[in-house]
Amino acid sequence: MTYIQQGPGALDYLPYRFGASRLLFRGPRRDLEAPYVAFIGGTQTFGKFIAQPYPLKVEHLTGVTSVNLGQLNAGLDVFAGEPIVCELASNARVTVLEVLGAANLSNLYYTVHPRRNDRFLKASAQLESLYPTVDFTQFNFTQHMLGHLWTMDAERFELVKRMLQRVWLKRMQQLIERLGKRVILLGLETSLESQNKNTARGPAFVTDEMLRALSGLIDAYLEVSCDAIDESARREGMVYTSFQEAAARTLQGPAFHTEIANKLRPVLDRLM
Repeated sequence: MTYIQQGPGALDYLPYRFGASRLLFRGPRRDLEAPYVAFIGGTQTFGKFIAQPYPLKVEHLTGVTSVNLGQLNAGLDVFAGEPIVCELASNARVTVLEVLGAANLSNLYYTVHPRRNDRFLKASAQLESLYPTVDFTQFNFTQHMLGHLWTMDAERFELVKRMLQRVWLKRMQQLIERLGKRVILLGLETSLESQNKNTARGPAFVTDEMLRALSGLIDAYLEVSCDAIDESARREGMVYTSFQEAAARTLQGPAFHTEIANKLRPVLDRLM
């Protein structure tokens, strides 16, 4: 994982590793001897540009240690391929698993980077055959590549989307089973744009039917929307440099993280 460049005014995420893991996790390091809740997810869970992301706010509300295992730009592959994440989750009292989109995972059509799952590595012969006029060497990111394919031919793109959805469902089932006891699935609707299933924005391509197929494996499903948060307050309190402003505009601020924590608290109280 490539960490956020630090500079004057940038937020220090206190990165650290668990054992021999190649992943960097957001600090500060927590005492794993105490009962804890594990949080698995992508950029929102990690809390990019957020001094107190929702896992830390949950810790303040419940008094139970929170271990933030979120990874920037993560898909399912980064967690499925890292045993330490499943080990930490299986030892937690409860695991909160953010719903991640189906775009950033390796599949029959293309391969993504094993840790930076938003990075497109290569197209398969099947995808090249489906889109013979596309030069796939021009793409570095899955979002760019998928958006281009959809624009070129929405009908052929349906084949790609359905493949992604099948792979996502299978990987999610496998991951949840490895996490062990008490799993809360957390769906974050960060913008109206994210609900467009024809884009690669997360949770891209994940339908209600796919989520219902997981109901027998989880203890609770919670969906939190930012719609109730005033537009003018959405980025208030974020910590970023002028160089990072464009990236900050694509994310929700502390108010959304407070909303998530407040809605998680009663669910966690019940399960713990």
